[in-house]
Amino acid sequence: MTALDIRLFGDPVLRTVAEPVDDPSDPTLRTLVADMLETMDTAGGVGLAANQVGVTRRIFVYDCEGDRGHVINPVWEAVGPETQTGREGCLSVPGTGGPVTRAAKVRVTGVTLDGDTVDREVTGLLARCVQHETDHLDGVMYFQRMEPEGRRAVMADIRASEWFNR
Repeated sequence: MTALDIRLFGDPVLRTVAEPVDDPSDPTLRTLVADMLETMDTAGGVGLAANQVGVTRRIFVYDCEGDRGHVINPVWEAVGPETQTGREGCLSVPGTGGPVTRAAKVRVTGVTLDGDTVDREVTGLLARCVQHETDHLDGVMYFQRMEPEGRRAVMADIRASEWFNR
C-alpha cells in the first residue's frame, strides 16, 4: 500500500464529476482502494473520495466509528426528514471547517470490489461521511453546503493559508 498525494482545493480534479466504474473486479481498483485507505489513515481522515487523490472514478473509502470499508458507484437518499448539523472539515481543505447541515439518516447503495451489493441505512458520522464523500464525487466541496457566513469564513481561512498561497 502507498499513501497517495491528496489534492488540495484549487486543483480542478476536485470540481470534476467522477465517472462510474464499469468493472468493479478490475484489479487496479483493489490497489486504488488499498492505497486510498492508507492515504486516509496517514492523513487522519474518516473518509476519502477517489478524486481527492486525482482519480476521477466513483469510489470512496471510509472509517467511521469502527465501520471501515469502501463503496463503488455510491448513491444515497435521505431516509426521513431529520437533519443533523455538525462541524465538517476536509483533507483537501486543511486547517479549516465549519457547520454543515446534512440528512440525519441515509440509505447508501453501490457495490464492493468483490461485487457484493451495498445497501445500508446509516446514521451519525457515517451518514455525514457518505454525503460528504459522494459530494466530492459530484465535484461539490463541503463548504458549498454551508450557510453564507460559514462559507465566507472558510474561504477567508483558505486565502490566508500557507498551502493555498504557495
